Parts: sequence; structure tokens; C-alpha cells
Amino acid sequence: MSATESRRDARGRNRYREQDCSLEDFVAALRPCPDDDSLRFAAQTIDRVPVYDCHELGNALEDAPRRADLQAEWANVLNVGAGVLVLKRVYADTAPIDDATRVFESLIRQEREAGGAAADHFAKAGANDRLWNAQEKLCLRAPAVFARYFASPVLCTIAEAWLGPHFQMTSQVNVVRPGGQAQQAHRDYHLGFQTVAEAERYPAHVHAMSPFLTLQGAIAHTDMPVESGPTKLLPYSQRYAEGYLAWRRQDFRDYFETHCVQLPLEKGDALFFNPALFHAAGSNRTTSVQRMANLLQISSAYGRAMESMNRAKMCEVVYPVLLDPMRKGIITLEEADAVIASCAEGYPFPTNLDRDPPQSGLAPQSQQGLFRRALTELWSADRFIAAIREQDERRKP
Repeated sequence: MSATESRRDARGRNRYREQDCSLEDFVAALRPCPDDDSLRFAAQTIDRVPVYDCHELGNALEDAPRRADLQAEWANVLNVGAGVLVLKRVYADTAPIDDATRVFESLIRQEREAGGAAADHFAKAGANDRLWNAQEKLCLRAPAVFARYFASPVLCTIAEAWLGPHFQMTSQVNVVRPGGQAQQAHRDYHLGFQTVAEAERYPAHVHAMSPFLTLQGAIAHTDMPVESGPTKLLPYSQRYAEGYLAWRRQDFRDYFETHCVQLPLEKGDALFFNPALFHAAGSNRTTSVQRMANLLQISSAYGRAMESMNRAKMCEVVYPVLLDPMRKGIITLEEADAVIASCAEGYPFPTNLDRDPPQSGLAPQSQQGLFRRALTELWSADRFIAAIREQDERRKP
């Protein structure tokens, strides 16, 4: 049986196999299509990657019909377009970035002193630092900083463009110091974190579904010139259906290293990409730049996030931080919603339906719903904390 016939047979059996992956087919998937450059909102395209200026997107973010059009464009880019986009000036005021950086650096020092050594998924241990579960750690250590950091409607807009509402925000901080080595090319969670043998067990339609359960992002906490090693990207590589089995093969990795691109980022910029895109953090070839990024892994309400966290406790510490600004009109409801979405659980399931049954609809109230109601009605912190704990108790088996 020829290689082509073998691949057809594999597809006919609704299974992919690593041995059948074709570099020729992979390269064909990267070729431009007529619609690739039909972008209404992008400020420019660099190395085939669309770049958006958040300052110029102001009206599109605030006007509902234009916001929907923008989200449709972003979803198309992530799905069948380049698979990656850059958002410039997500934080025009980088003070929240600097405040969060100080907290992250303190947590990294603390964990190092305690003897911890957080390894990277796809890079050798050494000059890199990784802070797992940075989302919960930042929230509990500095809730006011957390609230300012995630009060960004842009983050909600891009997350909902790919995942819809009620997404689950998690994050891990990565610091690559001078001399830090690059990662190997890979795809990401879910199927990207399976062995070849395990990935081969999943039918083809699951390979197609996996990327729609997660959005990968990176917020730049430092300026990132190319020599500091910002993420290496292979635009359009998410189009290759068998990619979850192909990325470990040396011929695919060699092609990636020869053809990947890197875009410099400035502090306050963000990069978002389809988890099926072939990518890898680069080597830090500088002598002075400590490249720090907060890696956002945003999960669909219908999927399983990589990290577990105590979201009820996070709600308890963040609520008082938002309550006073809401009373005084300092923070908008849209900004508060962005913080709530990055903190509370938006999906009401799974729960214990004996103790937490639907009241006036198909589902019980979600944690986000309770948080939003309390803030809108200006409940006291004590009342909210009691309610969130009662809700958490009802949901237990």
C-alpha cells in the first residue's frame, strides 16, 4: 500500500496515525487562500500575522454590531486564517502590568526559596522560571492588582470571539532569562498534551474539535525584541488536520524551524493563537532582557481547564475591591464584568441538582451570575461572602 493510499485508509477508518502524516500535505495547508487578507479591522499584517491596534478599535469594542463584526473577524483568523493575531496596546497604561509583575516576581522568589522548581512543558529546565496557577495566586495575594489587571474588555472580547461566554480564565507566568533556551515546536492543550499513542486513539472529528475548547494567549510584561525570544509561530499551520500527531516528527520540526516567524512585542501588547498552531517560545539571546509573559490559557465552558483553582475564595477577595468603585461610579459595569469573567465560574454545571436545582430556568445560577447580581445590587461584602459560600456548599456532592 502506498503512503497516499495508507492516509486515505486511515481517514476512511476515521483515525489518524503519526506514520501517515505528510509533510507535503502540511506545506500545502500553509499556502495562502484568496480570503486570507480580507481584514476590515487590522492595522497591518506582518509576516502574514494580522496586527490590531486596540486604541484604534475603541468604537468597534463599544458598539455592539461592530463588536460582533470584529469578533467574527478574529474567529475567522484563528480558525482558517493565520491562526494567530497580535493586539497592540491592550494596556495603553501599563501600570497594571507593572503592579502584577512585582507580585509575580515576589511569588517566583518565594517559590524558589522554598525549593520549588517549576519546569516548562516543552523546554529544558534551567534559566526559565514558570509560575503555575498565576491566576489564583495573583488574585489571593493582591486582589486589587488582579482587578485592575483583568478589567480589560479587550480580553473578554477576544475570549468570547473564540469560546463564547462563560469561559474559564487560567494563566501561567513564564520568565525566560538571558541564555534561556527555546521550546520545541508543538501544539497545545488538549490533544497536544497527549502521547502519540493516546492521540491516535481519538477519532478524526475529536482532532478537529480540540482547538475550539481553548484559546492561548500571552500578555507581554516586558518589551520583547526578537533577540529576546518571543514566540516562534508558523502561520496557518492549524489548518493541517493531522497536526496533533505530526508535531513531534523531526521533519515537521525542521520545517517549522526554517519557516517560523517571530514578532517583537512591547509591554502591554498581547498575542492570541489557536492552540493547534505550531509554535514554540524562542531562545533569549540577549545579555540583559528578562522576558516575562503571562500565558493565558482560556477554556471553553464546555471543556476542562488545565488547572484547578478555588474560584469561590477568589470571588471573596475580589468582591470588596470592586464594591466601593461601583458605589462611587469609578468602574463601569463592563469593566467589572471583565474582572468577574476572569475570576468566577461562569458555567453552572456540574452541580448537585438535589441541593442546587434550577429555579426559574434550565440551570441553577452560576457563580458569575451571583457575583454580578450582588455587585449590581451593591450587597455588603459580608452578605456576598455568605451567599457565595452557601452556593459553593450546595454544589458539593
